Amino acid sequence: MRAADRASARRQLDRRLSSFVDPNALKPPPRGWVRAIREALGMTAAQLGRRLGVTQERALAIEKAEVRGAITLDSLQRAAHALGCRLVYALIPEKPLDEMVRDRASTLANLRLKSTGHSMALEAQSVEVSDERDHLERLTRQLMERGGSALWDDEK
Repeated sequence: MRAADRASARRQLDRRLSSFVDPNALKPPPRGWVRAIREALGMTAAQLGRRLGVTQERALAIEKAEVRGAITLDSLQRAAHALGCRLVYALIPEKPLDEMVRDRASTLANLRLKSTGHSMALEAQSVEVSDERDHLERLTRQLMERGGSALWDDEK
């Protein structure tokens, strides 16, 4: 995928994900969504099990697996359907994706410039602070434009 296409994809995803006003509002109840909704509906674990085509014990195991974070998406989808619900699944970035890419490019640019700056200082060729900032900004932009998976390689 070209850098311009990746940037466009990031912006589209950021727009879609911005509809999650407060992701913390979707935090699961202490005993999990499955159990909370089952109990709110007045449904027993045996009844949920029948709707799932499993035993009561298995239905309870599904609820416990959800609380532990060990449930599969397939099982959660089936439980949601059995409860008359829809499963909504999303990864919500901590900050906009463009900002994540820019931060990463800036980090790499800083590391590269630090290495170069050290060599130049040893040769008594220090750079003005304003020139250093300009160079950092140019290198950050270049890294962002190149983008791709190389941006996420661990710097040695």
